[in-house]
Amino acid sequence: MSPRALQPLEPSATPPELIRNFCIIAHIDHGKSTLADRMLQITGVVADRDMRAQYLDRMDIERERGITIKSQAVRMPWATDAGTFALNMIDTPGHVDFTYEVSRSLAACEGAILLVDAAQGIEAQTLANLYLALENDLHIIPVLNKIDLPAADPEKYAAELAGLIGGDPDDVLRVSGKTGMGVEELLDRIVEQIPAPQGRADAPARAMIFDSVYDAYRGVVTYVRMIDGKLEPRERIQMMSSKATHELLEIGVSSPEPIPSRGLSVGEVGYLITGVKDVRQSKVGDTITTQRGPATQALPGYTDPKPMVFSGIYPIDGSDYAELREALDKLKLSDASLQYEPETSVALGFGFRCGFLGLLHLEIITERLSREFGLDLITTAPSVTYEVQTDTGETISVTNPSEYPDGRVAEVSEPIVKVGILLPKDYVGTVMELCQSRRGSLLGMDYLSEDRVELRYNMPLGEIVFDFFDHLKSRTQGYASLDYEPAGSQTADLVKVDILLQGEKVDAFSSIVHREKAYAYGTMMTERLRKLIPRQQFEVPIQAAIGARIIARENIRAIRKDVLAKCYGGDITRKRKLLEKQKEGKKRMKMVGRVEVPQEAFIAALSGDVEGKQK
Repeated sequence: MSPRALQPLEPSATPPELIRNFCIIAHIDHGKSTLADRMLQITGVVADRDMRAQYLDRMDIERERGITIKSQAVRMPWATDAGTFALNMIDTPGHVDFTYEVSRSLAACEGAILLVDAAQGIEAQTLANLYLALENDLHIIPVLNKIDLPAADPEKYAAELAGLIGGDPDDVLRVSGKTGMGVEELLDRIVEQIPAPQGRADAPARAMIFDSVYDAYRGVVTYVRMIDGKLEPRERIQMMSSKATHELLEIGVSSPEPIPSRGLSVGEVGYLITGVKDVRQSKVGDTITTQRGPATQALPGYTDPKPMVFSGIYPIDGSDYAELREALDKLKLSDASLQYEPETSVALGFGFRCGFLGLLHLEIITERLSREFGLDLITTAPSVTYEVQTDTGETISVTNPSEYPDGRVAEVSEPIVKVGILLPKDYVGTVMELCQSRRGSLLGMDYLSEDRVELRYNMPLGEIVFDFFDHLKSRTQGYASLDYEPAGSQTADLVKVDILLQGEKVDAFSSIVHREKAYAYGTMMTERLRKLIPRQQFEVPIQAAIGARIIARENIRAIRKDVLAKCYGGDITRKRKLLEKQKEGKKRMKMVGRVEVPQEAFIAALSGDVEGKQK
């Protein structure tokens, strides 16, 4: 704890000129949470005995993976010659899936710390968040972290940072979140350079929601930044997008534990509790005003986060369906961006079609379902939303291959994204080849420094949601980083490939792919299933088809009893007669027999783990 740290200020007594609102933006694993830990310690809001790594990350999954999923706000006091300032820090997620949360957090600040790892340099998500910060007109403080690492090269990356945002390499602060070196200078610079919040104290109250979480005991806790006016306990407030009204039961600041106050005024960041039990009623980006004297104009920037990736989630044991529904309802309380609706599958039974912000979001939700609720689940291959126009002029939104119309299709539109990839120059050729194989079109290429390149592509979202990131990392030995943002849609020659077992469609294995890749998908899936499905008493054909046309086939040979074992020599006609009799029996069995596909085969086929299954 620094001698300049003080006891927390009385929240309602802080004038706007003594408030500094800032956030930390960086790529995953560049040390945001560690730097936040040191700030909490140095300013004294967390005692040394209570300190733990990643203090602001509340979920086990955040700690284990070293990632931030939810934004966290905290208020810290810092004394300088000019007075005692209240620093409101918002720790933001670093992953592309949570860009909407980051953008709302930036809108609640006047400044941002641009944090870069001194051993790795600028990465794609750093750039994406920097552009978001510049769009919000924030003051940027460039900082190099992890300067205590043996592999750190501060001079090189300081020049790279200065070249990116303009300025002198000497202005780039060098800190170590781990040891605390340089953090006090950084706090001083925040006070000196970040402007004080602007707003009218006499205007109708307007507060922006930048985050909301669900507390089992108190209901929804809404985090807000006051723009104009003042909010006080026991007032009735109104949400401007839904016009819903609630009574303010408690209002206060996080430091980092909640401290109730007598109200929040211009520029302050704090929390509200209204006793509401549904997070959907306090949407991120919405504006709060008072019911008594409401504001007429909402703050800009409110949109609903739209799911980008869809996947089916099914319980392995069908009797767990009700528990899965309850678990999703509970998760929805703390994550308003999760969307789901019931669906049934011939092969997998009852389950839910879920919409996610991206692949990491999907992974986090399924992990939380299995960990927090003890559910064993199957997730189908992720897909995106396609707009299909039929010959009759009808337009159908397809999030699941089983919804794809069987009739004549006039055209299919698929979502496209603008992709930014940062990588060392040695891997440019191999990454360009990967992007072109995924139907990418090059938009541009920039050298950020002598050995780091940014590639910009337009690519179909369907091509990158499955395994693009894995291929990108393996081709660049882990050095490349990826960021993407929606860029509209385009028409494409897409077809639905069905997998048939003994002439019957198995909807869980169907997929919508580009016509050029249909044959490759069909042969891959039929071969995979041939290895996974156990042999039956009769021969089973596995076919891949586009409409009525078969494009690939594999056979699972029948298990045959050795009917010739009792024949010791003798006439060939006797053997042939026994074999014909067996053949007739197999034919009759095939007419009534059903192919049993074990659950493990579904899991392995959908996850691609064929080798693991065979071992």
